[in-house]
Amino acid sequence: MDATNSNERLLTDKEVGALLGISRASVWNRVKDGTIQKPLKFGRSSRFPQSDILGSIDAAKQQRAA
Repeated sequence: MDATNSNERLLTDKEVGALLGISRASVWNRVKDGTIQKPLKFGRSSRFPQSDILGSIDAAKQQRAA
């Protein structure tokens, strides 16, 4: 996350799953395979910057078009 965008929404794995239409387990599988970037860690909490998830969607669209 860029320091200039401190108002960016941070999503839970449940919210990412809902956004992508996949389960929480599938979110973590996508992190493991590199499709989704690793989350930010705050103690034991993990949060995904919304821009990272939207970037993953854009990358998937570009791969589909290729």
